[in-house]
Amino acid sequence: MRVTAGIYKGRKLLENKYNHIRPTADMVKQALFNKLSTKILNARFLDLFCGSGAIGIEAISRGAKEVIFVDKDNRSTNLTKQNLKKLSIQAKVLTVDYKKALQSFKGEKFDIIFIDPPYKSEIYNDVLQLIFNLSLLEEGGVIICEQEKSYKINQNYFEQIDEKSYGIKKLVYFANKFIEE
Repeated sequence: MRVTAGIYKGRKLLENKYNHIRPTADMVKQALFNKLSTKILNARFLDLFCGSGAIGIEAISRGAKEVIFVDKDNRSTNLTKQNLKKLSIQAKVLTVDYKKALQSFKGEKFDIIFIDPPYKSEIYNDVLQLIFNLSLLEEGGVIICEQEKSYKINQNYFEQIDEKSYGIKKLVYFANKFIEE
């Protein structure tokens, strides 16, 4: 694993030795951040289910002003902390369930929320509902769900603005719905 662009471009992250962490492939990571290129600078970014921290670290490398890393598994958050330390990056890392984490952000807003729960997890709808109910997405912000290609998210809280497949994975992009007055 390595950082693909920005101020930490080419820097290697620690090897993942845990089966429960499945890092986002460099090709998918690069496509994600190419799509976010105009939104990432000075963004407030939430890396939910952070695993190794690679996505959030990429966001920092590309100019996000703040990244918060969340994962309930202490092996994941310890690996994230080690990767941050290796690059001398200061960031908030929370070892807590996504529900508690999101509830703790009540009253706050994020420009970008990246959601990549454990493989074959079907909690996307619950996560999106909680983000909506707590009004955590900034106007003009975007939510990205990395998921298995065949899985379909059925929700009515956000507008799906894009979907791209990469092998067995896909990235689905959501934004706040436009409401006519």
